[in-house]
Amino acid sequence: MEYRFLNQINSIEDLKRMDEADLPALCAEIRAFMIENVAKTGGHLASSLGAVELIVAMHRVFDSPQDKLVFDVGHQAYAHKILTGRRDVFHTLRTEDGLSGFPKREESEHDAFNTGHASTSISAALGYARAMRLRKETGTAVALVGDGAMTGGLAFEAMDDAGREPLSLIVLLNDNEMSISKNVGGISNHFASMRSGRLYNAFKRGLTRVLEMSKTGKWLELHMKRMRNRVKKFLMPNLPFEHLGFTYIGPIDGHDVKKVIRYLERVRDLGKPVVLHTITQKGKGYSFAEENPEAFHGVAPFSVETGKPLSTPAVSNSAVFGQTLEELAAADERIVAITAAMPTGTGLSEFAEAFPDRFFDVGIAEEHAVTMAAAFAAEGMRPVVAVYSSFLQRAYDELLHDVCLQNLPVVIALDRAGLVGEDGETHQGIYDPAYLASMPNLVVYSPATQAELRDMLRLALQRSEPAVVRYCRGAMPKGGGEAPLAVGKWLPLRPATESVILATGTMLPAAREAAERTGAGLTHMRFLSPLDESILEEYRSKGTRILVVEENVASVAPQIALRCNPCRVQSVAIPNHPVAHGSVAQQRARFGLTVDGIEAAWKELMSR
Repeated sequence: MEYRFLNQINSIEDLKRMDEADLPALCAEIRAFMIENVAKTGGHLASSLGAVELIVAMHRVFDSPQDKLVFDVGHQAYAHKILTGRRDVFHTLRTEDGLSGFPKREESEHDAFNTGHASTSISAALGYARAMRLRKETGTAVALVGDGAMTGGLAFEAMDDAGREPLSLIVLLNDNEMSISKNVGGISNHFASMRSGRLYNAFKRGLTRVLEMSKTGKWLELHMKRMRNRVKKFLMPNLPFEHLGFTYIGPIDGHDVKKVIRYLERVRDLGKPVVLHTITQKGKGYSFAEENPEAFHGVAPFSVETGKPLSTPAVSNSAVFGQTLEELAAADERIVAITAAMPTGTGLSEFAEAFPDRFFDVGIAEEHAVTMAAAFAAEGMRPVVAVYSSFLQRAYDELLHDVCLQNLPVVIALDRAGLVGEDGETHQGIYDPAYLASMPNLVVYSPATQAELRDMLRLALQRSEPAVVRYCRGAMPKGGGEAPLAVGKWLPLRPATESVILATGTMLPAAREAAERTGAGLTHMRFLSPLDESILEEYRSKGTRILVVEENVASVAPQIALRCNPCRVQSVAIPNHPVAHGSVAQQRARFGLTVDGIEAAWKELMSR
């Protein structure tokens, strides 16, 4: 396809010089370019398609990097990347050494803040606004945040703080879910246009000064305010923003690029916190994404013509978890399922349909999900919280304080544990074993097959202590016929001789082949906490050399080294530094988490 207007945009200055009449055509070309490329690399398509006009308007009105444009999560930032000098390398999106799928400060001066998790943008924009004021710099901080991210408490904590003072802070609310009638929208647009105008605001300030000069004027001002507030309560449904100290404007059509530009120009110079509410359509411009935006939220490579994936994936671990939980819930009415805005991603959509009264989607609120689960458990229910590893980090305190210290039987189904590939640094599930190991009463299960995942979930729900069942993205081997489980007991697969390889979860297949090559013993660490003390005592007494293989930042190996002194213990793990995007296979090769890498580490261990 020929991109007549997009090919003229090599910098933000080029966008600012473009005839405004050509901007709708430019937006259409950006969408086509995005679809063409994401179909090859995969990525977060529906969100980015829905935000094109908003991003074009932002860059048309504001002067990045002097003005700070912060993207919440960053799923919607592809148009931003394309417009800020990265069009010609956009085909490398999410590939090793290519463009990140999220804003990344190291990648461009226009990426003001690294993002990847939800609800952070307003806090970051507020920090920028205050810093610019203290440094006596001119500029506006703009947070582009979706209505989904507004379900996160952090967003409202930031707004509660920001509304106390005059700051050049704009929250651009990208609402692609809320339905608003024409009558209410028309009235709100009328008020929005009037209240954002310079003449109106100047008149308002002048009238207030005049009225405050006399007692009669003060009385009149008070009653005018009361009348104004009554009218606002009747006509405008978004008073919570006003109560937090923000001027609320909208809703407006977020796909009318010229209108968005006009409103941004008006609110830019108000010098106070503003919420500009826009209505958009997720997946805009691509029929398959419009009809099924959830399926096109994060996609693997697909056919543009059919919208179908280019390859048929195996049944995922998430699906196996969901199916198993649904079966268990049919036999036990105490089981409830909780998710933080990820019913499809965690495999709970069918559970929600089968047991609507026992399914709870709390929005982007992992902390709330875990504490609520603790109360469920205290009342005799059996709650299961399904969450990605990288998002459980948000609920560290709640898991420790509300679940583990009370020894309540909450089960955390920890999806996307280990390396996740193309999503990069912010989504890697490699940190949880280190902090989970320190939590009292907690049992951490680590299945190597889908059959073990089923068995471990069943066992965790039968027991009375807190539990985490962690499993990787994608599909583990199906398995079957595994030895019975006992909490804290590992499974020897090859007898330990002079040396043994200890592996867990996704690393077991590669460790098995490496053990066969080297003649080393092999043990499957089915539990990361507690550790199997009897097996470790056997290794210690025999002076066995131990190679620990784990697809996370080293967690188990340091514990084993303490318990098995003076045994020689070596680790194959992920270094404690950010892991950039690329395929999981590339990432494993980078850190020696392959058959060859494990064999090389074993040879080094034996030569010491």
